[in-house]
Amino acid sequence: SYFFRRARGAGLRTLGRTTTPELGTSGMSETILNGITGNPWNLERSAGGSSGGSAAAVAAGITPIAHASDGGGSIRIPASWCGLVGLNPSRGRISGGPYDQDRMFGLSRHFVVCRTVRDMAAALDVFSGPHPGDPFIIVQPNRPYVEELSQPTGTLRVGVARTKWGAVDTEPDVLKAVELTATLLEEMGHIVADMEPPYQPEEYSRIMLGLSDFYAGSLETVARAMGQTIDAGTLEPANLKLYEHGRNLPLSYAGGVHEAIGKIRFRVGEAIQAFDIVLTPTMPSVAIPHGGIYCTTNPALSAEQWSEADAALYQYLGIFNVTGQPSVSLPLAQSASGLPIGIQIVARFGDEATLVRVARDLEEALPWSGRRPKVRAGRP
Repeated sequence: SYFFRRARGAGLRTLGRTTTPELGTSGMSETILNGITGNPWNLERSAGGSSGGSAAAVAAGITPIAHASDGGGSIRIPASWCGLVGLNPSRGRISGGPYDQDRMFGLSRHFVVCRTVRDMAAALDVFSGPHPGDPFIIVQPNRPYVEELSQPTGTLRVGVARTKWGAVDTEPDVLKAVELTATLLEEMGHIVADMEPPYQPEEYSRIMLGLSDFYAGSLETVARAMGQTIDAGTLEPANLKLYEHGRNLPLSYAGGVHEAIGKIRFRVGEAIQAFDIVLTPTMPSVAIPHGGIYCTTNPALSAEQWSEADAALYQYLGIFNVTGQPSVSLPLAQSASGLPIGIQIVARFGDEATLVRVARDLEEALPWSGRRPKVRAGRP
């Protein structure tokens, strides 16, 4: 792929492949084929997804950095639950190259999970940049991102999400971590104010359900190329239901999805225009136990119910895939039981530089380098 050509060009070496949920659909890395990916902090808990295997490998010390991708939270979910740095870059910052441009209407992006802000900045320098034929060229940075690590942050207007944005309640330990971070940013001289939820969960749910039309067409193309049929023998239950739902949508439905994406970008943009950055929980909870309704192996939910559950649990994440803004999960806190808590910082479109500087400040103020999970490479 174009991403790995850039990785090899920068001198990186690939150790192997890691696990994901089937087709990257879920935030829980559990499949019939490959089983369950445990969280190194607690093997009875999920490592998250869809980049769950990558996050587990980095958290366990197998590698300092791993490829990840994010179409609705798939970098930030496992980063939050595994205690890592997980940046979802701006739409267009990381080119898909000649064969993967503007994936999922621009919602999905490639990047990495890692342990330090320095490695995040270095990875941005390696992987960012346009490719001829990209649908649009995002504004390029003024200087290498690693140089932002030595630049002043200035005074920022910070919007803080102290209320839930979806149906799932935010755990007290997570809210406490948000308050701690907001107080710290205020002590650093930033202007902090509360913000209301900038969208309605059903708006996002409709978009994701509508994308099942695109999803169905892509699956059929791959199935034909592989000489496979699409049925219960080749797809897990949730993915089969999403496929069937998308196959039954009229062709005109794609236009409605485009329109809905445009409207929600505009509404969210207006709602948060007053702020330079937005502070939210990454996830409303620490890593949850394996199984349950969020796995593609679960046969209990219809396509509509699956989409609603997705919007409820990943309430702070997928919306910024729609708007295209960069957002990073930082491992700034731990629960009373010792599990990582990720805090999300969102910047204006194209402003990864501010995220690098703010993330550096928070890493210095609330260092996480000394925290290690029980399960680590080389430990007997």
